[in-house]
Amino acid sequence: MSDPKRGFGSDEDLLAALRAGDEHAFVELVDAHGAAMRRFALRFVREPAVADDVVQDAWLAMLRGLDRFEGRSSLATWLFQIVSNIAKTKAVREARTVPLSALESEAAGDEPAVAVGRFFGPDGTYPGGWLAFPLAWSERPEVKLEAAQTRAVISAAIDVLPPAQRLVISLRDVEGWPATEVCNVLEISETNQRVLLHRARSKVRGALERYFEDERL
Repeated sequence: MSDPKRGFGSDEDLLAALRAGDEHAFVELVDAHGAAMRRFALRFVREPAVADDVVQDAWLAMLRGLDRFEGRSSLATWLFQIVSNIAKTKAVREARTVPLSALESEAAGDEPAVAVGRFFGPDGTYPGGWLAFPLAWSERPEVKLEAAQTRAVISAAIDVLPPAQRLVISLRDVEGWPATEVCNVLEISETNQRVLLHRARSKVRGALERYFEDERL
């Protein structure tokens, strides 16, 4: 998450200024998190207008709850937890909610991160070994990885992921959140966060490999 304390020494200073009705403090918080809050809300709801409503409601809920905030998490984490709760409620109407049970269940089970068909079977030359190693991205021209079409492939691959995987990879790799913040906001364990992220990254990488292979044909 970006740092909302540009003009303040700490979360405590920012919180005190917000409680005192300091408009400058609120503007800094909006500048730091407003756009990311909207993107986060769009992971739960379909319509941009609904996401805008989520963000507006979250700001109001934050201001109303300032006196009850105990500082057990960072101010930013608390703010995104508010967004998450409001977005889930609104998403019920769109049938696109991501319940906490989905975050847990998707992390459970034995879903392979990479298709089993990419490895030698027990009777193969190298049982359990790669049939073909993954393509080395570092050997590809940087300009190709940055191309708009490649970014579109990544975005499309993320969009079709199971809900919990889509949410975790979006926060970690698109928004750049640290693992601890993702766990706190989504209220999941570090282990489940790591499993969901690994599975999501593997599927996105697979989509990129297929795209690069098609490009070579």
